[in-house]
Amino acid sequence: MANVTFGTSCILVLFCYQVLSVDGEHFVAAVYEHHVILNPNPTATTDRQSALQLMNKNLDIYEQQVIAAAQQGAQIIIFPEDGIQGFNFTRTSIYPYLEFIPYPDSATWNPCREAYLFNDTEVLHRLSCMALKNQLFLVANVGTKQFCKHNDPFCPPDGRYQFNTNVVFNDNGTLIAIYRKQNLYFEYAFNTPPETDHIIFYTPFAGKFGIFTCFDILFYEPAVSLIKQYNVKQIVYPTAWMNQLPLLSAVEFQRAFATAFGINLLAANIHHPDLGMTGSGIYTPLKSFISYDMESVNGKLIVAEIPVILDHEIQMENSVISNNILESFSRYHMDMLVCHKEDQKDCNEIAEGAALPIFYSEMMYDNFTLAPIMEAEGNIHICSNTLCCYLSYQRLDLSNELYALGVFDDLHTVHGTYYVQACVLVKCGGINYSTCGQEVTQATGLIDFQLQGNFSTAFVFPLLLRSDVTLDFADSLGWRSNYYVMQKKGGSSGLITAGLYGRWYEKD
Repeated sequence: MANVTFGTSCILVLFCYQVLSVDGEHFVAAVYEHHVILNPNPTATTDRQSALQLMNKNLDIYEQQVIAAAQQGAQIIIFPEDGIQGFNFTRTSIYPYLEFIPYPDSATWNPCREAYLFNDTEVLHRLSCMALKNQLFLVANVGTKQFCKHNDPFCPPDGRYQFNTNVVFNDNGTLIAIYRKQNLYFEYAFNTPPETDHIIFYTPFAGKFGIFTCFDILFYEPAVSLIKQYNVKQIVYPTAWMNQLPLLSAVEFQRAFATAFGINLLAANIHHPDLGMTGSGIYTPLKSFISYDMESVNGKLIVAEIPVILDHEIQMENSVISNNILESFSRYHMDMLVCHKEDQKDCNEIAEGAALPIFYSEMMYDNFTLAPIMEAEGNIHICSNTLCCYLSYQRLDLSNELYALGVFDDLHTVHGTYYVQACVLVKCGGINYSTCGQEVTQATGLIDFQLQGNFSTAFVFPLLLRSDVTLDFADSLGWRSNYYVMQKKGGSSGLITAGLYGRWYEKD
């Protein structure tokens, strides 16, 4: 991965995405948020027939949704991670649920028409037949096994790999792609693949697609590689995501990822509100079709027609949007000290001298440096290590809700290890500083703002979330010199989070 550097005279560059198609200008996609039927005791051992009995209950629901999607014109459908067998297995207890999977470079195989070729492929057979009978592409997540020889230096002691695997079938039921999850999230039943999969498959209606799974979205490999190195503009994304506000709610980050890279993202999540799992969507760079439901126990099928994004985009320098954001800078007074690690103490002293209290609070298990929003309008900034965050704001409401500007620039080490640079404006859980960083779903505060940070990474994901966990779009986003800027005026409901979430992959 190449190091990211910035010139000293960068101008704001925004992208305009040309939407032309293979067969047409649009295609119809479907994602299904599935309320998976779980094994009540996943660590207990069972036999293959009992495992199939449970998995077939989930596959029965899948079949209904494939039919419903096809009736609405869907050309591709995506199902969630762990949606067939469930989760929380041990390496031993999951074994009866595993399908045999041919190696990715094996000969072409259609499980619906050639079920006799391999044993332990009953699930693949059903999925293949769903695709064939309904004439659509189908993406699902299954547990798989691949036997290995002991002279393989990576071969586990029991002589087999167990992978968290996405499978893709074309509209005649042929297995055309296999992706093995790279970044496991406390999944002790599965192995990390010896080599990272960069998987691309092709469709007649939208060209090429890339694929990865859940936790992969936070890492360079394979998610960013597919987009930056292989120039993929359509991504299918099975996930089993537990929401974590204020920065990593499923729909919040899915939206941010699609926006940051200017791609179409088709994301299917598990639906288990009791476990904090909900949030699926079909995202384009400019529009979202989502489901976020913490009340109902029912699954949700989303079907939407969206434009195809070609493999190339047109860079629009000095566009109308660019000019708008540059003009907006002249209306804000941002003549503030730029803080770096060596002079952060002086910066904080200046902040304190201006009667701006600096405090610390845990957010997403990280120790954020924060400053409260105390006036009806103003300009504030705070720093952490090399990152400084600047906020110009105007409050439009009369509520007494507490908001704070927070900054974090360090290694995240809980539930995964990865380096984060973040500038965030968040609603606090109460009126005390100690509540800043808590999970919040309701807000009434209306704030016009411009948020910017001197990020050391080019990979910045814009978060904008409103009351009841609804998505919003920034008026303008982009780079100005070494600063990434988000601006928003107006809003239909209270602000929960406005954030710039940077991933400094080289420092993981």
